[in-house]
Amino acid sequence: MKKTGILIALVAGVILLWGIGTYNGLVKKQEAMSTAWSQVENVYQRRADLVPNLIAVVSSYTDYEESTLITVTEARAKAAATRVNANDFDENAFADFEAAQNELGHSLSQLIVSVEDYPDLKADESFLALQAQLAGCENRILTERQRFNETANAYNQSIRRFPNNLIANLFGFEKRPYFKLEQ
Repeated sequence: MKKTGILIALVAGVILLWGIGTYNGLVKKQEAMSTAWSQVENVYQRRADLVPNLIAVVSSYTDYEESTLITVTEARAKAAATRVNANDFDENAFADFEAAQNELGHSLSQLIVSVEDYPDLKADESFLALQAQLAGCENRILTERQRFNETANAYNQSIRRFPNNLIANLFGFEKRPYFKLEQ
């Protein structure tokens, strides 16, 4: 009888230690994902911060198409207003964030492409420097999105695997969305 009690206590202790270890591992992966998300937000913010400078340089060429500048400005405002809480990745908020950022990216691409019609603007040193910074931002965005997807994948796999899913379900760890490829 005494050995049975010790055995039960030992098994309960092992299960408790496993549960604590699993919970802490899930928290660590969740924090890694939050860190990756912060990096995504940082590079998007860097791009958004370049937009006013880019618009100032481009608008100094008076015959430049005003509708393109308005489109970029509106897309930047929409992207800045769209936020996702890193602790609660709501699918709809994430999709809205991704769509707003993609819209800004597309409008910036249109702006850069339309510059081809303005040789003086294409040769402007300020514009060339901003264009290079913008290209660097786009590369960083792709890299950070990929890193976020990798950490979200590790987290999602971890919360779905048995027996981790028992702890994940018990404590409300939920699957996180991924960035999708643009069409």
